[in-house]
Amino acid sequence: MFSSEFKTTMMIRAFGFLKVPMILYCRPKVISINNSYVELKIPLRRRTKNHLNSLYFGVFAVGSDLTAGALAMRSIKKSNQKISLVFKDFHANFKMRAEGDVHFYCNEGEKIDTLVKKTVSSGSRENETINIFAKVPSVSNEIVAEFTETLSLKVL
Repeated sequence: MFSSEFKTTMMIRAFGFLKVPMILYCRPKVISINNSYVELKIPLRRRTKNHLNSLYFGVFAVGSDLTAGALAMRSIKKSNQKISLVFKDFHANFKMRAEGDVHFYCNEGEKIDTLVKKTVSSGSRENETINIFAKVPSVSNEIVAEFTETLSLKVL
């Protein structure tokens, strides 16, 4: 009845309401999601911009985290296991100011699926580096930021 994008957006916002209010404050929206790819948008608004009228760097961290996290949660749900998810580290490379709604992209769903399967089979904590990038499609097709995060999973 509802699209995967709508369901994932609502799951993210509910998580934000219940656990991490900053997520809800940023108003993320899943534009597209499947087993291997996700595109998530965070609008540039008064709440999310800095003094230069571009996206605040902390909001970039929220968007990057949610983008990889959405794929991981989707894969964890498919596994029917209780698995804790955390990001061990965060590296960012900002290339230019984001002066419009920012779209975050991750196409490493297969890599995340493999990590979930490896975590379930080993029963111990497993880590994998995930790459995310951001663009402002309303301004140009150039990448405005690149992120590398280490996804760390453990069966509970």
